[in-house]
Amino acid sequence: MSRYDNRSGDPSSYRPRTDSSLGTTGFEPPRSKKEYDSSSAPVVSPPKKIDLLDGLTHFEKNFYAESPSVASMTDEEIEAYRLKRQITVEGKDVPKPVREFRDIGFPEYVMQEVMKAGFVEPTPIQAQGWPMALKGRDLIGIAETGSGKTLAYLLPAIVHVNAQPILAPGDGPIVLVLAPTRELAVQIQQEATKFGSSSKIKSTCIYGGVPKGPQVRDLQKGVEIVIATPGRLIDMMESHHTNLRRVTYLVLDEADRMLDMGFEPQMKKIVSQIRPDRQTLYWSATWPKEVEILARQFLYNPYKVVIGSSDLKANHAIHQHVEIVSENQKYKKLVDLMEDIMDGSRILVFMDTKKGCDQITRQLRMDGWPALSIHGDKSQAERDWVLSEFKAGKSPIMTATDVAARGLDVKDVKYVINYDFPGSLEDYVHRIGRTGRAGAKGTAYTFFTAANARFAKELIVILEEAGQKVNPELAKMGRGVPPPPTGHGGFRNRGRGLGGGRSWN
Repeated sequence: MSRYDNRSGDPSSYRPRTDSSLGTTGFEPPRSKKEYDSSSAPVVSPPKKIDLLDGLTHFEKNFYAESPSVASMTDEEIEAYRLKRQITVEGKDVPKPVREFRDIGFPEYVMQEVMKAGFVEPTPIQAQGWPMALKGRDLIGIAETGSGKTLAYLLPAIVHVNAQPILAPGDGPIVLVLAPTRELAVQIQQEATKFGSSSKIKSTCIYGGVPKGPQVRDLQKGVEIVIATPGRLIDMMESHHTNLRRVTYLVLDEADRMLDMGFEPQMKKIVSQIRPDRQTLYWSATWPKEVEILARQFLYNPYKVVIGSSDLKANHAIHQHVEIVSENQKYKKLVDLMEDIMDGSRILVFMDTKKGCDQITRQLRMDGWPALSIHGDKSQAERDWVLSEFKAGKSPIMTATDVAARGLDVKDVKYVINYDFPGSLEDYVHRIGRTGRAGAKGTAYTFFTAANARFAKELIVILEEAGQKVNPELAKMGRGVPPPPTGHGGFRNRGRGLGGGRSWN
């Protein structure tokens, strides 16, 4: 039976069917009478009624009971609250937002962890997303990085798990979270462990670049929550180390990034193995056409909640500075800037290439700067070590490729420096979003060259929307005027710090 309810009857009636048609592990054909093949149909809607003869056992997914204080909210109060917190909603029968933690009705074991974490009130995505997720409906959530979306889907996931039949030998997970990068997957699992421990929910993280042994052992022991990158998960399924027959709560986190990284075929392959009456939560920081098309394939009659605008925009808590420079000026500009701002705070410097990342890091260390680098060619052990040194402040400067642009949640990153401008405005927004997290202020500096001119107009739109001052040279580039041979103006005299040939203790 489930963990915490008192359902009567034979517990075996709540366990998965063992019909031979279902197989035992690995990939299986969809089991609904209605064809469910997301790789061949442009739009796929799960059937409204699931036929148990198809081998699909009933499961609970609606756990929301509106509190009296929420029920008493008038339409005017709801509209005012959503307007104040920049919440936009779409869908049928959208639940009212909650204003306080006590309004959501989480079980005591969940609330204890929330209080222990020191949260004061729900973030906008949580205030509206929690009632939506707890009602058991599919959900599209559009919110910027650092908005609290991880807990917006993890806490309802914990409630969902605790209402399901306990795992039987050979069962796969109940909750599956797909994430684009190892760093994001690890971060999510840390939160799952923290908030799931009080109800003894087990979770594991499945990603490439490390030995499979420990991950295989976790899967074989049985875990309720799996957080995975698509490639390694498919590998585990094809090797018959896990299956997705028990998955009833599916999360696609940073869906836009997974599409950018070319994971669409893997995502479709994985989703095709999950029962069509599952609950699916689809999270993205942006809402381009490609993301919308994929959402239509994976979701049925979803709610949609947008925090702020679905248009690309930067966190308003981040001060953005853009300087026009030539390529050969960059390193000197970087050193000059760090001499101004270095005060022991964490500084994250983004490069386009792994080679450039290593070269600049070596040069910085030769010049006495406490820098380490992280990118896709590093082993997972080395990446973990670099990240731990950076988080601890032992090496307060970290250079990185876009592997760290999303999913890297390090407290107190005060500055982000774009040494190389990224290949898209989406990546720009996500890079600078590594600072200014959870309501804190942050600062981003960007070196912009003539080679980046095609991004000038869109970058100006992002800067203006966030109320930032636009560099006059950037404004000229936005109008099609080529930059001068060398950039001038700059970031000097913004503070006092350490650097150059100084040693770092």
